[in-house]
Amino acid sequence: MNWPRDSGRVEPKEVAQGLLEEKVSSPKKRIVLILKRSGSTSLADIAKELGVSRMAALRHLAALEDRGLVERSARPGGRGRPRAYFALTRESARLFPEAYAHMTMMALEFIESKLGREGVVDLLEKRSRELYDRHKHRFDNKDFRGRVEELAAIRDEGGYMAEVGPAKGRTLELLEFNCPIRAVAENYWEACAAETKLFEWLLQADVDASHRVVAGDPVCRFLIRKSPAPPDAPTEAPSPSRTPVPRR
Repeated sequence: MNWPRDSGRVEPKEVAQGLLEEKVSSPKKRIVLILKRSGSTSLADIAKELGVSRMAALRHLAALEDRGLVERSARPGGRGRPRAYFALTRESARLFPEAYAHMTMMALEFIESKLGREGVVDLLEKRSRELYDRHKHRFDNKDFRGRVEELAAIRDEGGYMAEVGPAKGRTLELLEFNCPIRAVAENYWEACAAETKLFEWLLQADVDASHRVVAGDPVCRFLIRKSPAPPDAPTEAPSPSRTPVPRR
């Protein structure tokens, strides 16, 4: 499924060093980033994005398939043969930034073994407060959309491949196509809850996570609405909600 974009064209971004370290050539790198943002995509659309023939695009895709990074499927294409579609495999996650996932997991597991689950939650809360204090000045004197765009910029800097989706009435979308903390969130849902709460404090708005990569969705999607009673700046680290990550 292709997720909504802004009305303007969004170019795939060169994120982190993972792709470079894997020595993926430039056309193949673009394909990986296109699929990361768009999900399952037809051969024709990939070729169009690259500005090359279908045969040339297929050669790059075949090489990515051989490395276990891309998989193909067939869908009815009207007249003639089925259309070929391509998507990233789970193995492709290693190409994208994961924020020192293994080391972070070891640290959190150690804390949990010594202090219990509450110790992990306390650490996540402290981290949320630090991020709030670090970034709050960037939201000064900005309107609603300006604040959401600033948050997207901050998240993009952190490797989340973030962008602002199209407005729907009074609601804005924040889309994140990569989850650097996925390994953490799979084991500690409180990380997602703390993240959403942090967004609310920074944006002075209501934030709902309708889709999560950790729940099996291709993108993290946040619906952001103006709050009738904007919260005051927290005196302590924002506390994660006790609501589990939604599952489809």
